[in-house]
Amino acid sequence: MNFATRLKELREENNLLQKELADKIGVKRGTVASWESGRNPERNAIEKLANLFNCSVDYLLGRSDTRETPEQLIESAILDEPELIVFFHDLEQRDDLQLLFKQVRPLPPEAIKRIIKYIKMVEDEESMED
Repeated sequence: MNFATRLKELREENNLLQKELADKIGVKRGTVASWESGRNPERNAIEKLANLFNCSVDYLLGRSDTRETPEQLIESAILDEPELIVFFHDLEQRDDLQLLFKQVRPLPPEAIKRIIKYIKMVEDEESMED
């Protein structure tokens, strides 16, 4: 599926007219119409759309059929461990781990949980050494 098709699908799913979507992200209705006709938007518009529709940029661009952002996938994998959720929210702010989060998409939830536990273990050991 391509961006134009995915955008229209998401817009209609959310019961938005092109004008309403345009207003929400700060563009003109004609701009949204052109995107749905095949013109590609700028990166900042893609990010705004992904945030608005609460989906990953890859899903919006048609590169993935998984709607969840990497962060959402991780959170669902560790949902049953509140301590890991708190730890993960601290990790989310770190630029050095953003690539790691993007790599979790194909992993099963148990593997994601093991990775977060391992990172926590390493962080805990490092803080004890300081």
